[in-house]
Amino acid sequence: MASHPTLKRGLRFRDLVLFYVVVVLSVRWTAAAATAGPSILVIWIAALTCFFVPLATSVMELSSRFPQEGGIYVWTREAWGDFSGFLCAWIYWYSNLPFFAGVLYFGAASVLFGFGARLHGLASNPVYYVAFAIFWLAVITLLNIRGVNAGKWLNNIGALGSLVPLTVLLLLGIASFIRFGPAIHVTAASLTPHWSLDNAVFWSSVFFAFSAIESISAMGDEIENPRRTIPWALLVAGCILAIGYIGGTAVFVFALPAQAVGGPDGFVNGIHLLAERLGMGWMLAPMALLVALNAVGGAAGNLCAAARLPFVVGMDRYLPPAFGWIHPRYRTPWVAIGVYGVSGMIVAVLSQAGTSVRGAYNVLVSMSVISLFLPYLFLFSAMIRLQSRPAPVEAQRVPGGRPVAIILATLGLISTAATIVLSVIPGAEETNKPLAVAKVLGATALLIGAGVLLFIVARIKAARAAEDLT
Repeated sequence: MASHPTLKRGLRFRDLVLFYVVVVLSVRWTAAAATAGPSILVIWIAALTCFFVPLATSVMELSSRFPQEGGIYVWTREAWGDFSGFLCAWIYWYSNLPFFAGVLYFGAASVLFGFGARLHGLASNPVYYVAFAIFWLAVITLLNIRGVNAGKWLNNIGALGSLVPLTVLLLLGIASFIRFGPAIHVTAASLTPHWSLDNAVFWSSVFFAFSAIESISAMGDEIENPRRTIPWALLVAGCILAIGYIGGTAVFVFALPAQAVGGPDGFVNGIHLLAERLGMGWMLAPMALLVALNAVGGAAGNLCAAARLPFVVGMDRYLPPAFGWIHPRYRTPWVAIGVYGVSGMIVAVLSQAGTSVRGAYNVLVSMSVISLFLPYLFLFSAMIRLQSRPAPVEAQRVPGGRPVAIILATLGLISTAATIVLSVIPGAEETNKPLAVAKVLGATALLIGAGVLLFIVARIKAARAAEDLT
């Protein structure tokens, strides 16, 4: 055991449900989406139908076909070969780096509400936001190196940071509606989505909000009975996600003006306004701290899952072998986790350069969307390709079999491509649109180029090693 440590199966059904909640159900998206008006509810339903359902069903079947460690990397490798598998894993791994800073910026803004006017001056201070992100990334990294049992409790507790505030929001919304009525008059025209460049970022964010449901599958060797646990956890968590996102957005749309819930502090500000209106201003501080906890939990869940990809790639020798090391005591891929955490801190610092706090937040969101959605092109195409292969007898298949699986995966593929295009368009409040677009496209190009270069180098080294043996 000391010379050949193995991963520990410490994740159960409850852990998976809470994991899906903490990494997918980010309360910030309800407020951000609400700024687009009533028509955003139609976009939520479209995202649920055209992206989340295809993604969840594909993840269910692919996780059941290949329940081992590696998730999306293994699925893509099995369908399209080593190069595609490596590139998919590389992009996915690094796509979360801007996400960490973005979600922790949101958490930092929420904390300020919890402490009242005393810290309000930090709301536009970039140093505060960067320091908050770096501190929590360090804590998350150390906990996940410490072991799956230590790391999962941060995820589980973080899930309360979305479940409790969203439940409170729904109750406040109902009470406000009963007492004061709706804040806006809804018509058929207001519910009809109208395309414009300014609302493109909202549409892409709504689809992005349903992402990451595939992440826990990367920890297949650390889940108890993954073939049985993952499908049921997906079903339960999917219901929670749909209610939380659509219900939470509806409250903001119908109860508050759109300008009151924009930016990284939008959700907490919305809670504040509703609570004050109902004479319950005391709720602000605990809700703000819970929302910050949700942000920390979301970063923690994504970091611990995505770090398993370079771990498996390292074992396949396409990254330095150290990435495939398992800690002899804690039984975690400690090198992969440590490198990932430090990389997230570096991105948090670099993303702030040359822009405001709100501008940096929007750039981080756009960078996360385009880079995270590229691997979904691999995922959905792998789902289609693997339908031609027989599945293990014990595998869970999409209801309806091969024809339904191909239809759903194709729908997900189209939705993914559309979301990538929309994510490049800056929001209306971005003051330097060319710089924002340049950052997003430049970072994405560098990301892909670095992955291709690493794969070529790894192949050359492998060929030379083979020559030396002969």
